[in-house]
Amino acid sequence: MVYRGPYKVRVEEKDVPSIEHPNDAIVRVTLAAICGSDLHLYHGMIPDTRVGHTFGHEFIGVVEEVGPSVRSLKPGDRVMVPFNIFCGSCFFCARGLYSNCHNVNPNATAIGGIYGYSHTCGGYDGGQAEYVRVPFADVGPSVIPEWMDDEDAVLLTDAVPTGYFGAQLGDIAEGDVVVVFGAGPVGLFAAKSAWLMGAGRVIVVDHLEYRLEVARTFAHAETCNFTEYDDIVVHMKRITDHLGADVAIDAVGAEADGNLLQHLAGAKFKLQGGSPVALNWAIDAVRKGGTVSVVGAYGPIFSAVKFGDALNKGLTLRMNQCPVKRQWPRLFEHVRNGYLKPSDIVTHRIPLDDIAEGYYMFSAKLDDCVKPLVVPNGQ
Repeated sequence: MVYRGPYKVRVEEKDVPSIEHPNDAIVRVTLAAICGSDLHLYHGMIPDTRVGHTFGHEFIGVVEEVGPSVRSLKPGDRVMVPFNIFCGSCFFCARGLYSNCHNVNPNATAIGGIYGYSHTCGGYDGGQAEYVRVPFADVGPSVIPEWMDDEDAVLLTDAVPTGYFGAQLGDIAEGDVVVVFGAGPVGLFAAKSAWLMGAGRVIVVDHLEYRLEVARTFAHAETCNFTEYDDIVVHMKRITDHLGADVAIDAVGAEADGNLLQHLAGAKFKLQGGSPVALNWAIDAVRKGGTVSVVGAYGPIFSAVKFGDALNKGLTLRMNQCPVKRQWPRLFEHVRNGYLKPSDIVTHRIPLDDIAEGYYMFSAKLDDCVKPLVVPNGQ
């Protein structure tokens, strides 16, 4: 697929990528996904998203070719590729901060490298394609365990680890009340992960009833539809002994609904780096001394965040792009032991040829779409 401007993507023929560096691999994509954060690109919200760019940071595939320096992969290997591109040796990678790698993006002081996520994130073409070039192939990709399903594997390249990371950042203690803003895939996995980390109560907030139903059945969470209340923050206080939740997780990011002015300023007119409605609700809904975890994606410019409230409540704010590969050992065990079945939230499987319709459906929240996968032609 290629980007042709806001709300316009289409399928075009591009050259098959080639080895550009001895550490590269070429991967034939067997399965990809459309992420909620891809919609920020699709809606024209991410700076320096260029016409002709191929999106897609969630993908798995089969290694077709490797550069002469690659030692850990060989042609024919079935691999999963984390959405972060990272060198594995810089100051940040040495500390496990793979999403903050300093060597893979000219804009590295602001953000690391991400497949298919604009030239702000390095300009790497992504995996909503038949083939993709994978830099630092000895560092990022891993061979998929034989026992793991493809649909579980592709969701482990972003959505599952990002949700798990959101719960991790919340530093959840046993018995904590955790509120998750957003019932998209990341929010669902954050809610599910909160239980694994000892939460005593998990509440998911959204306005889409079909997604709240998934939060109840998949993540076993209580749910709140914020459109049913005059003030969702007041409601959250009422149901948490008027103290607030111990932990709040923002799994929505830049295109949050719920406040028309913020939505227009962030999502429509791009006057700020996104609509921080969910983040401000998280700040207000958590108790004094609580923790706010942010894994929803925001643009690089400022946003009107209620920082004074966070200060005066003594909150801990924790956030980052997820260092995916750091989460894999524990998540592999959770999947293998049956505590997590990522593919349970997959609702649509879209041929690559029909990806424009897939983006439209996902963007417009049609057909109860929760998580769409992309199947390359002929697979």
